[in-house]
Amino acid sequence: MPDLSSMMRYTTFAGVVVATLLCLIAALIWTSWFLIPAAGFFLLSLLGLHDVRQPHHSILRNYPVLGHMRFLFEGIRPEIRQYLIESDQDEEPFSRDTRSLVYQRAKGQEDKRPFGTRERVYDAGYSWVTHSVVPVEIEDCDFRVRIGGDACTRPYDASLYNISAMSFGSLSANAIQALNTGAKLGRFAHDTGEGSVSRYHKAGGGDLIYQVASGYFGCRAEDGSFDPEKFRDTASLPQIKMIELKLSQGAKPGHGGMLPASKISAEIAEARGIPMGVDCVSPAAHSAFSTPLEMMQFIGRLRDLSGGKPVGFKLCIGHRREFMCMVKAMLETGITPDFIVVDGTEGGTGAAPVEFSNHIGMPLTEGLTFVHNTLRGAGLRNQVRVGAAGKIISAFDIARALALGADWCNSARGFMFAIGCIQAQACHTNHCPVGVATQDPVRQRALDVGSKSERVARFHGNTLKALGEMTGAAGLKHPGDFMPQHLMVRLGDKEMAEGSDAYPYLPMGFLFDNQADVGADYRKRWARADAASFAPPPG
Repeated sequence: MPDLSSMMRYTTFAGVVVATLLCLIAALIWTSWFLIPAAGFFLLSLLGLHDVRQPHHSILRNYPVLGHMRFLFEGIRPEIRQYLIESDQDEEPFSRDTRSLVYQRAKGQEDKRPFGTRERVYDAGYSWVTHSVVPVEIEDCDFRVRIGGDACTRPYDASLYNISAMSFGSLSANAIQALNTGAKLGRFAHDTGEGSVSRYHKAGGGDLIYQVASGYFGCRAEDGSFDPEKFRDTASLPQIKMIELKLSQGAKPGHGGMLPASKISAEIAEARGIPMGVDCVSPAAHSAFSTPLEMMQFIGRLRDLSGGKPVGFKLCIGHRREFMCMVKAMLETGITPDFIVVDGTEGGTGAAPVEFSNHIGMPLTEGLTFVHNTLRGAGLRNQVRVGAAGKIISAFDIARALALGADWCNSARGFMFAIGCIQAQACHTNHCPVGVATQDPVRQRALDVGSKSERVARFHGNTLKALGEMTGAAGLKHPGDFMPQHLMVRLGDKEMAEGSDAYPYLPMGFLFDNQADVGADYRKRWARADAASFAPPPG
């Protein structure tokens, strides 16, 4: 049942309707002059009625009449933003420019702007793509990468840009269905997140990446352990194209979670395969394996149970030696994942301890570079595809990740913006004003599935079109051709470096060549890594 705060959202709308009636009564009893304010309130009432019925703006559906104040304030926001820049004050997690870019592409509006860059081009860390005087025109921007190694019998041709992991339960039913319907319209993939496959994923009909996390939702035995038969049933769904074993996520690596019994609805229980009325715990670590060797064997088992679909894992890099333990286990067992998704600590979540969000986990650039070079050093890079996730929203973000070693990219918040997220940062309160991150049936009604799914597809298509234009400007024929040398990075005042110097590709097989001139730090950790244990060696 909707709470009182949900109904309070209609107070302004109800107020102008009541005011209309009171003014009409006053005009009949006292003076006809009351017809003037009655006309004004009547027009506002009509506006509120239109707001509730229109499908395009979630904020207006949830806050009729009052919601127009947001658009008024956004009209004067550029001056406010300029003040913040000039006074060097922090702004919100994603700038208005970033959200505006997504909104424009999602709505199919013009995304050009006058007067040049607003980036701080002289700040350390600013990076750019080098362009060619002989640009290439790219007509087909449906860029894809085949995922699936030698042991995979059902490889998947994935888009270079897909929806990153966000669970049903964290997001509303309407949000999940809009995202997945948009994925079907745009022919790209949607990661389920650890909350498993819900009826709203199925209703959308789009390609799915089924994430298996430590809670084993969708394949969970009564005691919380992994159930192979339930996994087989879930993984056999035709919509599911890949299986992703989640080890950690960027926003809170090494941290488990608990879904209180009070928040477990019948639909969430159905999707996750958990009972109602009992707190649901997601442990920080998996119970199905405890060593690198066992992890690779588990990956091989998942591949067999899924009928040969691509199986990989997702992680945010922590102890670098531990990832090398996994790579050594790949070599020892002969079992390699079909893909690895590297999540940067920039990755988001509905709620995480501040210390975890800000100070635990490796940022995407460093994590991606490390994974890419470790696989090259072990001679496995050609067998394993690498995905990148963590604040990847624009075409440049994708190009940069591809240049640093990724084969494709995932985005969560970019697609959240496409379905109307306004960064209210109320995800954990169940009071999301636009119906994206809430289980309140009244609030989520504001998110119109048909309208928002079209925006999801348009955002994806227009972003890949922009990526194609950027690729052509660099003189390349495909985004997969981006290399570190196509990037430049500002180190400080009057200093810059080529991407191949800042983020070099280390030689293939260098981990086995003690005479190599590069990668000494990698080889030092490699010597301490053990395929049989994640524990550090003594001494």
